[in-house]
Amino acid sequence: MYIADEETIKNGKVTDVYFERALQIIEAKELDKVVKAEITVKGFPKGYEWAVFCGLEEVVELLQGKDINLRAVPEGTIFKENQPVIEIEGKYSEFAVYETAILGFLCQESGVATKAARIKRIAGEKTVLSFGARRMHPAVAPAIERAAYIGGCDGFSTVAASEKLGIKPSGTMPHSLILLVGDTAQAAEYFDEVVDPEVPRIVLIDTFSDEKFEAIRVAQRLGKKLSGVRLDTPSSRRGNMRKILEELRWELDLRGMEHVKLFVSGGLDEESVAEIVDVADGFGVGTSISSATTIDFSMDIVQIEDTPIAKKGKISGSKSFLRCKKCLKSKVVPYTTEHVECECGGEMEDLLEYKIRGGSVIVNSEDVRSLRSRCLRELRYV
Repeated sequence: MYIADEETIKNGKVTDVYFERALQIIEAKELDKVVKAEITVKGFPKGYEWAVFCGLEEVVELLQGKDINLRAVPEGTIFKENQPVIEIEGKYSEFAVYETAILGFLCQESGVATKAARIKRIAGEKTVLSFGARRMHPAVAPAIERAAYIGGCDGFSTVAASEKLGIKPSGTMPHSLILLVGDTAQAAEYFDEVVDPEVPRIVLIDTFSDEKFEAIRVAQRLGKKLSGVRLDTPSSRRGNMRKILEELRWELDLRGMEHVKLFVSGGLDEESVAEIVDVADGFGVGTSISSATTIDFSMDIVQIEDTPIAKKGKISGSKSFLRCKKCLKSKVVPYTTEHVECECGGEMEDLLEYKIRGGSVIVNSEDVRSLRSRCLRELRYV
């Protein structure tokens, strides 16, 4: 399998070759110096005004033991263009070959978290589940699911991510089960007989027949045990999903099945979720989250020894990324440890906190539920 395992990544082999060549010259000409390098985004994907920071835990794992200091904002933080999310301080040779891997962690995972947050913001209190692991290389499935969860998804489907994160996976039955049984209602009954009672009885209703009539049959077969029905109808047969959902709701309510929730999956994104958010109860979102557009971070030297210096287009010097505890307004200023008061009267704090000092991790990793809560809290202010 074409997989770079942890040892390969930690050995600096997932690097662009020009870093190796640069280090050859630095060593030969004795150019190695202590630098400060920051990670920022110059521009977001079209239509984006903010992003969710994700991937830090793996960066810390990669760099621990190196003779560097690292300051970073917490994962789940919402940030905007030109706001530094990480600063690394140390001899350039200590971390140069890791730039490729560091940006790889951050760019993809922040992209996934951001897309999840954009969809969750539209869905509000409605359930959003990450169903997109099958659209990405399986080696990164746990990272994809973790990022989607931090961005606001209420759950995810893969077992591997469940084992790593300690969160139960979500999902009930595939079309293949119904095809093997030969009847949707009978498959629902078998599921109810065999599967742990704690798993919600949510049944696919679009395998063979019209969604309305399949929903009625399943509801009559399972009664109060039925938690919900899911529509994963392919686009070639979908028609007007809003009208289908309205019809289903009417028919189920008419038969005393107000408790049965309506879940939709298949080809969903921000636009399609917004169109049906008031008539659906939950969404299984796949490709648009797992293959989300990356957030294009870059790493740039901004200081050498005590001298602020940066390439053109970049602002030199070490910085503080300040955010008001009260109103969540932000600003970037030259590095400071001084007290800064917000114009609203609240206190501003530097989001860039030390995670590594002298190669030692000084802050334990934060629980993924806490990271998700931070993201959802900050979403209210964007």
